[in-house]
Amino acid sequence: MGELSKQEDEWQRRAIAAAIAAARKIALGDEAVINKNAPIGRLSDVEWGWIVAAAIFAWIKTRAEQATAEELDTERMIRMTGLDPDPWDAGAVAAVLPKIANLKIDWDKPLAEWDRETMVTFLVAALKMIRGATIARDLSSRTITSRAEAVPVDDIPF
Repeated sequence: MGELSKQEDEWQRRAIAAAIAAARKIALGDEAVINKNAPIGRLSDVEWGWIVAAAIFAWIKTRAEQATAEELDTERMIRMTGLDPDPWDAGAVAAVLPKIANLKIDWDKPLAEWDRETMVTFLVAALKMIRGATIARDLSSRTITSRAEAVPVDDIPF
């Protein structure tokens, strides 16, 4: 394994360890917001949300730390999850599924029974939609690391 791969693996391990530690802090730490004795199956959606958010934000924090330490683009670093399939790609595909479902395809026919022309038509159309979604995603001015616009305090609904 190359030096860069080892370094990336180490950062990924640190990010995962931070995510686990943050989740444990929410559920098990001295400042836990969840009853330590609550069975996992009885956690509410809000409690699950706290755990998941703590883990995600700790992971992002570590990846942002890596970007700063290595003088890399923070946005790209956060988006490089090391997962397969990549969640960013899976999200773009999921966004176009309703459009793909509207293609003029006999959806009652099993995929294995599609003729070559139908398969090519389907894949080319799906690829075009997926490309469009990934371009829109990648060119969006709404990024993970951008600062929210300031909202006057009087405009915040309390």
